[in-house]
Amino acid sequence: MSRKQQLLKRHRRNKRLGVLASLVLLLALGLFAWWWLPLLLLPVLWAAHEAWFADHLFYTPGEDYAYRFGEHTHEAPVTLREGVLKADAPLQGDETLVLEVRVKSNWLGRLLDPRVELQGAGLADRQTFERGVAGVRYLNLTGLAAPLQAGSLRLRGRHCRLQGEPRLWVTPGVELQRRRVMVIAPHADDAELAAYGLYSQAEETWVVTLTAGEIEAEHYQQMGLGNAEAARLKGRLRAWDSIAVPRWAGVPEARCVQLGYFCLQLPAMQAAPGQPAASREADMADIRPFRQFNPFPLPGDQDGAPTWQNLLADLRALLELARPEVLVMPHPQLDPHPDHICAQAAVLEALQGLAWQPQTLLCYANHLHDNDRWPMGDSGDGVALPPQLQADQAWAPCSLVLSLATQRDKAMALGMMHDLQPSAPFKRRLRRLLQRWLAGRRPSPYGENEFFRKAVRRHELFWRREL
Repeated sequence: MSRKQQLLKRHRRNKRLGVLASLVLLLALGLFAWWWLPLLLLPVLWAAHEAWFADHLFYTPGEDYAYRFGEHTHEAPVTLREGVLKADAPLQGDETLVLEVRVKSNWLGRLLDPRVELQGAGLADRQTFERGVAGVRYLNLTGLAAPLQAGSLRLRGRHCRLQGEPRLWVTPGVELQRRRVMVIAPHADDAELAAYGLYSQAEETWVVTLTAGEIEAEHYQQMGLGNAEAARLKGRLRAWDSIAVPRWAGVPEARCVQLGYFCLQLPAMQAAPGQPAASREADMADIRPFRQFNPFPLPGDQDGAPTWQNLLADLRALLELARPEVLVMPHPQLDPHPDHICAQAAVLEALQGLAWQPQTLLCYANHLHDNDRWPMGDSGDGVALPPQLQADQAWAPCSLVLSLATQRDKAMALGMMHDLQPSAPFKRRLRRLLQRWLAGRRPSPYGENEFFRKAVRRHELFWRREL
């Protein structure tokens, strides 16, 4: 069982125990006080739960985040006096800047999202943390080098305060715009969620999508389609999205490739490399129907078998053709999605023995083990570092600043993705309404899907290693 599943199982067990204890308490109130009191309190308690306790947070807000940044990152002297932060070291302006600081929420920060507001030289940002936060956190100051060095960067806690002496971590900038970039997307929309700003600015970009993403097609079943037929339609639509949407950022169709393997079947393929892993829901064992929009043939087209061996052959052919200098793919520790883990493993295995090797690896996390709301806060806010409670490996952070125009273009790209268009279930919409009224959370202006809030931000955040 994966760590994510273990945490979710523990969370659900604790939730059931909490619900049982609450019901016993309400029953006792009804028996020994007023019979009508439980009927009055039950909807109030449910609304309070949905507004303040419905987030999936698999750690306590009082735990410290832990990071090791590696040899590319160094600590720079910094002072925080009366809310003004000043760096006492020269900065070039293109660095990734991370401020390690202890954040402590006040009593209101247990009901409303605590955040740190940053202002200086006409620039403004907000970065949000867990309700009840009381530990070490990492603010992303990338793009704020000028006011930071001038000593005019103001930090203000909203529903929280900053404690102790901060530490500033500096990672030198890396040239990305003039290099060949290949983004590995396990599913259509992963490239846009994580790296639209990056790949839209690169001189030459390739977008390679590994799976058709055909499962969970209930929205298309409402049209009167059967399960398998709806899954096939969804897979065709997402295959089209993976080829067409990058054109919005200027990526030629000739550099967009859909490999058409089946969603959530990459782990089975990896476990038995020569055995085909058919689709769970589409009643298909041939990947070629989802490859019809590709600009050129690939090794897997010969037999269309969904095997790990074919996946490696496809990736090797693409790597040799594109010769990317920068590879962008899911983070092997931070992102727990099984297809994301296997996507990274497949690319690293495909690279073994190739004459061409990329120079830089950038990893992203579109899903987290511990907090399904990260990045916390609203659309347009900055992206603080995600929760990590054990620093097992050293990675250098690499953050890009997206202009407002790029953020809007990214939102439009996400809006073109069919998978982000259906309305949320009624319960989720009601929960968001209660959170808006009672907890002050704002909806994204770009769309209803949660990824519009999470992904359309001032920063794109990656983890960098030189290969």
